[in-house]
Parts: sequence; structure tokens; C-alpha cells
Amino acid sequence: MSNIANAFKNGKAFIPFFTCGFPDMETSKAAIKAAVDNGADLIELGIPFSDPTAEGPVIQRSTLGALKNGVNTNKIFKMVKELRQDVTIPLVFMTYANVVFSYGGEDFFAKCQEVGIDGLILPDLPYEEKEEFAALSEKYGVDLISMIAPTSHERIAMIAKEATGFIYVVSSLGVTGVRKEITTNLTEMVEEIRKVTDVPCAIGFGIANPDQSKRMAKIADGVIVGSAIVKLLEKYGKDAPEYVGAYVKSMHPRNLL
Repeated sequence: MSNIANAFKNGKAFIPFFTCGFPDMETSKAAIKAAVDNGADLIELGIPFSDPTAEGPVIQRSTLGALKNGVNTNKIFKMVKELRQDVTIPLVFMTYANVVFSYGGEDFFAKCQEVGIDGLILPDLPYEEKEEFAALSEKYGVDLISMIAPTSHERIAMIAKEATGFIYVVSSLGVTGVRKEITTNLTEMVEEIRKVTDVPCAIGFGIANPDQSKRMAKIADGVIVGSAIVKLLEKYGKDAPEYVGAYVKSMHPRNLL
């Protein structure tokens, strides 16, 4: 059983996203620890990439800020190794196929295994082209996390059947970012997924307030929040960790349901 399953064993999971190295490495680490201390069940770590096609303006700005600060994949592996000294919950990377290719696929997965990364999300990797990564994922025990979007339609069952770790259910069309309203019929999407697998589903994209978190948690097994957390880091800088901790506590489905 994948370590990621542990994130869902105590009921509904809360999954915050952080851009690694934003606003700087030390604040990034402190904010991640604050999230863990306040009940986060799994952490999604964004490896900055120069062309983050799935991201909205908030995460794009954080990505460019991290890159300007000289953040790179090796520095992020070092940061994860340091975090792993006292963070035991599952950690997954979210990045782009190009980052893995340029590092070297085999080396990247081997390093993930070495530092304690449990999964990898690649939003630009089509299901039909995942074979090379799937083989490395299996070899090194790093789950390749599948994304299912409102446009997946008849591909939902096909993607879900082979999913490992958890399934990232994309709430809305477009890029990441806070949304006033989420109108996709997510209940129907999750029902389709559950017909073929019992791998947990977590909903992300656009969730920013406790009401949205509560509603999404009633549909799925977990809630993913990114832009709203990155906004706190953007706004408060080095003082952000305490705000991040309080926000995680206020958003956690187990404190709301």
C-alpha cells in the first residue's frame, strides 16, 4: 500500500500546495511545517518551471519569484531531505514533464525515493503518453498521480482504473486560482471514478474558503488548496507561516464537517 493512503485514513484529508522556495527557502519550509502542525494530511510541493501552463496568476508569480531567487530542482531535493527530519506525512511533487526530462527521468525518480517523496503530479502529461513515467514510478515506488478534469468524459473510467496514490479531481476548466463559484457536476465525476476504483479522490482548483472546503469534502475524500495559500505567502512574506497555520486549521474538513 502506498504511503499516500495514510493521508486519507483519518477521514477527509486537507492538502495544501506550496511553491518550493517562495518567498524564500526558509519561509517555505517554515510554512510547510506550520501546515503540518495544523493538521495538513499531505503536502503538494510545486517545483518551479518557467512555463507553468496549468497555473493562474498567483502561482505563476510565485513560480517566477522562486526562479529569480535561484531555486532549482537540486535545492528542492535538499529542502525535502531537511523537511523529512521531522515531517512524516506524505509529500508529493507537482511539476511539469520538462523538469523531469531535463533532470533525467531515472535520476529524478531515484532521488524522489531517496529523499522521501511519495508521489508526482504532472499536469501536462497526457494519459496516453505516461508509459515511460509509469515504469519509473513503479520501479522507485513513487506514485504517478492522475488528474481527471471536467473534460475527461469517457476517459474518466480509463484514467481512474490505472490510478495510484490518489486521484486529483480538477474542479473547473481553466487554470488554478481562487473561484467565487464551482459549478462543475463533481458528484457525478466522483461517482464515475468510484465505479472503477477505490483510490481516494481529492478535489482541487479554485477552493479558497471554508464553505467551499466543506462542500467539496462532502463529495470527495480530500480537498486541495493552492492559490489561497500562496497568496498568504505573497502577502506576509517571512511572517506568513503563522497565517498559513491558522488558515489550514480554518479550512480543514475535519474541523468543518
